[in-house]
Amino acid sequence: MLVRAERLVAGGAALSRRDNGEIVLVRGALPGELVEVSVAAQHGAARGTLQRVLEASADRIDPLCPHVAQRCGGCDLADLGHAQQQRAKIELVVDSFRRLGKWNEPAVRPGPPLDPWGFRTTMRLAVHQGRAGLRQTASNDIVEIDHCAVAHPLLDELIVDGRYASATEVTVRVGATTGERLALVSPNRDGVHLPADVRVVGADELASGKRAWIHDDVVGRRWRISAESFFQTRPDGAAALVGAVRELAADVLDAEPVASDAVRTLHDLYSGVGLFAGALLDGRPGWRAVAIESNLSAAADARINLADVDARVVATPVERARASRAHLVIADPSRAGLGRSGTKVVAATRTDRLVLVSCDAAAAGRDLLLLAGEGYVPVESIVVDLFPHTHHVEIVTRFDRTGVS
Repeated sequence: MLVRAERLVAGGAALSRRDNGEIVLVRGALPGELVEVSVAAQHGAARGTLQRVLEASADRIDPLCPHVAQRCGGCDLADLGHAQQQRAKIELVVDSFRRLGKWNEPAVRPGPPLDPWGFRTTMRLAVHQGRAGLRQTASNDIVEIDHCAVAHPLLDELIVDGRYASATEVTVRVGATTGERLALVSPNRDGVHLPADVRVVGADELASGKRAWIHDDVVGRRWRISAESFFQTRPDGAAALVGAVRELAADVLDAEPVASDAVRTLHDLYSGVGLFAGALLDGRPGWRAVAIESNLSAAADARINLADVDARVVATPVERARASRAHLVIADPSRAGLGRSGTKVVAATRTDRLVLVSCDAAAAGRDLLLLAGEGYVPVESIVVDLFPHTHHVEIVTRFDRTGVS
């Protein structure tokens, strides 16, 4: 079957059409290309498997990484030039906001440029015969990696030279500024061989109560990051997100308090290790943070990381939290987004300013529509390209409350 690719959509596939107008989603095709695909019948839009590119886009390049030819699933946009990737991601976000969020004229702009190579400080890898690798696209087969072009050099060494015995999976994490390194091995660390400086911990040890962590520096603060805690996969990306959030909340953070609000409250929802509460309130008196996080490991880190600011860490799912009045809400949910329950919690804070950090364009669009139902209007979005060579994006959006629509 021949189809013409039109544009990338949330999830990274190209929305393509047959001559009769039928939509087929094709992963690996680039906008404008004529491609031959095989189509599997399924519910919703048909999905095509790329067989041949008959008319290539002028933006198609030969990938720098040789593992792309082995169908490594780590970088699904490696065939698209970096500058063109950034443009495509902006268009992808705008499309999602229009179609799913019903925002007719989205104000979307790019964040600061980030290095597209050697940036990843955390990777979750499969293990095959003692060697770490990444799974092939749409497969459980493992591609052994002899060099990962997007991995930080301190991490790349653990991929290339690490020997993981009978493990099935390993998560490797490094501190780009501190040089600390950690490997979380599943199901256990028996027989694992890594450089002496690497702290190796088995999943079985964590389950029995052992703790292990590294540190990294972002926006002038040092952060403890435990083996099971979420943290952005590059410190410059974390700093870029903080910068975007700070920019979209600056007028609220810098406003002179009124007499009735001598202490103002920031709710940091899905707070992780406390990145936004710590970075935004550092050196800012008159503010108190409530950081809400369901992951117990991350909540424990947040208590350490926020010890020098006026903050209370609540270890509970956001959806179960008892919301109180907030002057500012920062929400950084998982890939599924706020959803209906998270949106209700935001609305219950009665905040006039929400800054939403979304890691999935489709979820961001759905959340936009849900928030509109609670009277929150989107003002502008900043797209931060934390994951070059993939379709993944981070979207920071400002919402102002104008009353229930």
